[in-house]
Amino acid sequence: MTAMLHDRGLVWLRRDLRMQDHTALHQALAQCRQVYCAFVFDRDILEALTQRADRRVAFIQGALKEIDQWLTARGARLIVMHDRAPQAIATLAQRLQVSTVYAARDYEPDAVSRDTAVAGLLAAQGRSLSLHKDQVVFDTDEVLTGAGKPFSVFTPYRNAWMKRLQALGDDASAQTPLANRSISESDCARLAAPPADLPAAPTPGAVGRGAVIGVPELDELGFEPANLGALGIVPGEAGAHTLLNDFRERIGRYHTARDFPGIKGPSYLSVHLRFGTVSVRELVRTALEALRTQPEGADGARTWLSELVWREFYFQVLHHHPHSTQRSFRPEYDAIQWATGDDAQALFAAWCEGRTGYPLVDAAIAQIRASGYMHNRLRMVVASFLCKDLGLDWRWGERWFAEQLIDYDQSANVGGWQWAASSGCDAQPWFRIFNPVTQSEKFDPQGAFIRRYVPALARMPAQWIHAPWLAPHAQQLQAGCIVGRDYPLPVVDHAQARLTTLARYGVVKAKTAS
Repeated sequence: MTAMLHDRGLVWLRRDLRMQDHTALHQALAQCRQVYCAFVFDRDILEALTQRADRRVAFIQGALKEIDQWLTARGARLIVMHDRAPQAIATLAQRLQVSTVYAARDYEPDAVSRDTAVAGLLAAQGRSLSLHKDQVVFDTDEVLTGAGKPFSVFTPYRNAWMKRLQALGDDASAQTPLANRSISESDCARLAAPPADLPAAPTPGAVGRGAVIGVPELDELGFEPANLGALGIVPGEAGAHTLLNDFRERIGRYHTARDFPGIKGPSYLSVHLRFGTVSVRELVRTALEALRTQPEGADGARTWLSELVWREFYFQVLHHHPHSTQRSFRPEYDAIQWATGDDAQALFAAWCEGRTGYPLVDAAIAQIRASGYMHNRLRMVVASFLCKDLGLDWRWGERWFAEQLIDYDQSANVGGWQWAASSGCDAQPWFRIFNPVTQSEKFDPQGAFIRRYVPALARMPAQWIHAPWLAPHAQQLQAGCIVGRDYPLPVVDHAQARLTTLARYGVVKAKTAS
């Protein structure tokens, strides 16, 4: 433990909603005699949300309640504010008379602007903002090409990432990138109780008057319950570790099971990674441990580790290319003329409402609308369908996902949508166009996933469920589903849409050839 540098410090929780393996908390307790913990329900974020029963707000609130219980058991409490973050943190830092505010570094453009504003307000008070790497194993400039440039292709990035990890050490000892930043019970003695004159949540109206002790109820924040329990979502560290322990038993099958939405293949940890209720270091340690101890499951563990590296790849892409949130990563793709007008809006509405007439697409949309989650294979399928079957701008889909996904992460979402639209870095070729029927036949062969989310097709035989409009009328009658009445006809013909898309993307071919 290093010598104490400060009398008081404040840990500002953001996307690190846990108390173990926590970099900012670890640093604060190492440097300060007293440490407060706080969270801000940022009005700049909350007021932009379109749904009052927002699953993300409910998840955050649940995770914060677990944190407050953990702090309470150690003689401290969580401080919560409902305000614009820069003003809230500066005001609280002054009230608590802390020298430094500790937080995990964030990479989204709006978050970077927010942190710059906070640092300026704190500096004006003679205080500092201390940001620490926590969301990633390697920061945005720690894995670069031999020429010192950021990578734009994933495979060489992954190779360089693994090489750097091996060079620096891949265990959990104190000097490696995977070091466990957990704290001892003796360290917890430095966790400070908030000032006694702060009102306690959930006193009605208290959260509107500034900082409170404890976690306000959702209605105090202007939101409604989102019934996470009915969706099988348990917020907080406990929920994350339940999923992780379950996945440890399945990790060896991940490489083959992950593409089939009707079976239990993924880890389902994406929302926990998004809000930091589990550390990425622990997940990488889990993958490496599986590689060492489960040789028969090495392919599964290696594939899952690669997915974690993809996440870091997209973080560094967004950091170095913030324009990609609004424009094509590859500028020549901005020349594409996407469909517009009333017909385009009608097609977009059909896509958003899951009535495209393509069962796997509609089932995927039903899944996200019901749960806030969509299987990763299906994210690719529905994104390709929007861009290359409907001819709609990828930004429409990216924004809609941003409203719907409980695990929404801007870097991965923008990266995934630009991959599907072929406009991103290391994206699928522009002439590669997923066929929604063959994708359905391949990844949901018996139609189990479709039957779950599209009840109208529940009795349709597997032979016809992927393209029910081709089923004989007698078969539709027997299944109780007349296509065009009980389930929509396809909004577009895939074969014709493919030709239209190839023509639309021809402008890119012309530009790259010139």
